[in-house]
Amino acid sequence: MGSFDRIPIIDIGEINESDGPGINSIVRQIRKAYGTAGFAYIVNHRVAPLLIKQLFQKSVDFHSLPYKEKIKIELNELHRGYIPINTSTDRNSKLAVVTKPNQSESFIMMREADMNDPAVKSGDYLAGPNQWPEGLPGFQEILTSYFDELTHLCHKICRVIALVLGADLKTFASEFNPPTAFLRLIKYPPALANESNDLYGSAPHTDFGCITILAQDETGGLQVKNSQGQWIDVPFIKDSFVMNIGDMLHRWSNGLLISTPHRVINCTGRERYSCPFFFEPNVNVNVSPLPCCINDHRPKQF
Repeated sequence: MGSFDRIPIIDIGEINESDGPGINSIVRQIRKAYGTAGFAYIVNHRVAPLLIKQLFQKSVDFHSLPYKEKIKIELNELHRGYIPINTSTDRNSKLAVVTKPNQSESFIMMREADMNDPAVKSGDYLAGPNQWPEGLPGFQEILTSYFDELTHLCHKICRVIALVLGADLKTFASEFNPPTAFLRLIKYPPALANESNDLYGSAPHTDFGCITILAQDETGGLQVKNSQGQWIDVPFIKDSFVMNIGDMLHRWSNGLLISTPHRVINCTGRERYSCPFFFEPNVNVNVSPLPCCINDHRPKQF
């Protein structure tokens, strides 16, 4: 964690460049933002606003289904499906005393893989088909389109992060071929005024993966912890994503990039919807500090 009192904004409009002032500016901004806050808004990401709007509508549609319909696709061993409210508790958290379950429910999808997929045939961990709810026209199509768009964006971001670390542009290409990626549609009910302080929408935690890209609604509630122990609000900014670094990239960078604690407390009196996309390396990749991140001033930390 670093010292910061607000979340920086990074314009990634020139991310397709391989060289030049545009990409160099993005590299500098990412190095500064993720070496201190571990979080930033990214703008000019080129993901269509209409697709994002459709995604949130499908999330509302799903969470409006009767419980008996949602529970038909309860989370399975392939980590796909529905997670009901009051069923997820981070009792091993090192960031807070957590005794009560997160106040949220969610739907999770990953890369679609049928029985003919090579990863399924070889028995790769988490490889398989998604579970889809019945009676929601367009649900699978919209989520799949968004999933593909975010996968493409994250591949480009990983190329830039390689430059941030002083590595070759293609350093992460094989590690994310294919990636392990999750799209999650989360609904947080409003907290009641008389509820205890240890009841969270999402308890304090760090993300264990590589990159998280969050689309959030206007409700608010996400907070990030700085080095002074203060919780900094991450309000909604139109046409932006919130991107943060996870524990794997913190490890890959030998601690240069920060995986920052964050939480969700929804005290607005309104339901909160968010759609985080988690981008991680292939399940068979060994994550250890890159040689370019190790030197006499920064010996190997992991």
